[in-house]
Formats: sequence, structure tokens, C-alpha cells
Amino acid sequence: MPELPEVETIRLGLAPLIIGKTIREVSIRERRLRWPVQLSISDQLQNQSITDLSRRGKYLLISTAGGTLLLHLGMSGNLRYLAVPTPPSKHDHIDFEFSSGELLRFNDPRRFGSLHFSTKPNEHWLLKNMGPEPLGPDFTGDYLWKISRRRRVGVKSFLMNGRIVAGLGNIYANESLFRAGIHPTRPAGRISRERMNRLVREVQAVLKDAIRAGGTTLQDFVGGDGRPGYFQLSLNVYDRAGNPCVRCTNPIRVRTIGQRATYYCPKCQR
Repeated sequence: MPELPEVETIRLGLAPLIIGKTIREVSIRERRLRWPVQLSISDQLQNQSITDLSRRGKYLLISTAGGTLLLHLGMSGNLRYLAVPTPPSKHDHIDFEFSSGELLRFNDPRRFGSLHFSTKPNEHWLLKNMGPEPLGPDFTGDYLWKISRRRRVGVKSFLMNGRIVAGLGNIYANESLFRAGIHPTRPAGRISRERMNRLVREVQAVLKDAIRAGGTTLQDFVGGDGRPGYFQLSLNVYDRAGNPCVRCTNPIRVRTIGQRATYYCPKCQR
């Protein structure tokens, strides 16, 4: 599933290409995504110019004067900018055709992505209860320490709660906890303020490193230009079960927490 760095990579690549473009038509070939796509989106976006492309958690927000499109890539979705339009393939579900002739194409083989339109995106039910952005000023060690008090849940599950912090996915939670030296099952409420400060620093460093590398491509992900990400070359624990730890050479272990694979070093993380 594309996580925050992958979505941010797409945003950074597409923003200079689509901001200022006028949407001539929206072609919806397949409505059956995670939630049915409303056909009214075509009318709401027709002849609207794109004023901004931003991100909230793992959602891309395509803004116009008339409202904002909230787009989630799901497990396998991608958004491609085509300067020279080509005929759609089987999983090319939605095209945003610009008056200048180019188009933005949403492809999603598994159809777990979503598309919503809102005139008040910050109040939309998908976004309004999200926690602070992990790369924003409100995500601090003090915040994380205060909100974690009396919490018995393991710190990895705590970090992946979107009401605590927006958009921190499985790969980057694993990597951040390894860099911070914190065991993923350690109760969040038993982690000191000092260690929470370090964890926040490592979360932000991991995300920034991943964005600079263009995200992580393990299976399907490509950026808006069709290129894969390269952060997988820098992974310390994720998808490395049985391989030696880069710090102590003990084998990396894996276990399932909250239905997600959790990778860690039993010696370096406590």
C-alpha cells in the first residue's frame, strides 16, 4: 500500500504539472472502488481550474475554486500524468482530461482506492479526526508523550493509529522504531519523554529520507512519472526477517501485530 512518502512523492511530482490546468472533462469508467464514485464529480469538476495539490495523511487533495477532490490510492493505485494521452487499459478507471490536451489518469487494479468531492475537505468524515501530520509542527515528543500516558497498547500500534498521527504506515513505523531502539510491543505509556523525543526525530528522519528516495517500491508503487521508488535499498528491518541486523548481526525477527507484519531486532530494540 502506498504510504505517506509515496503519496508525497506523487504530490511533489504532479504539482508543477497540473496546478493551473483546467479540467475539461472527467471520464469515470469504473465506479466500484472502495466506495462507489459519485458520477456528479464529473459535473462538479468540469471547467474548474486546479489551484493546489496538497496532502493530508495518505490522501491527495486536488483543490479547485468549486471544491476539493480527496483521492486515496488504496493498496495498488497510482496516479499518472500523460502529456500524450494513450487509450485506457483494463485498470485505468478514471481520467481527468485537461483543456490543454494532457490528462491525469487513476489506475487501481485492486479497486481499494477512493475518490470523494467536498467543499469543506477539513470537515470531511475521512479527514476530520486525523491526528497531526508527522512532518508538521504539532507532531512533537511532548505531544506524543502526553497523549500516550496510561496507554497499554504497543507503541507500533499506537503510532499507526491515524487519530494519533496522520498517515504513518507499516513500513515506516517499523523503520522508525528500529532507528529509535524501541521494541514495537513496548506499551506506549511506559516510554519516557526522552525516548519519545527521539522517536519523533527518527519518524521524521525516516519519512524525509524516504521522500528523497522517491518512496519505497516493493510491488506496485510508481510515482506520477511512472518511476519506482528506491527507499527499499535503505530498509534496516522491514521485509528482512532472518537477515542479520545492520547493527548487531543478530537475525531480524518478524511477528504479526494488528494483522500487519512487524519486523524488529530483539537485541537492539527494547
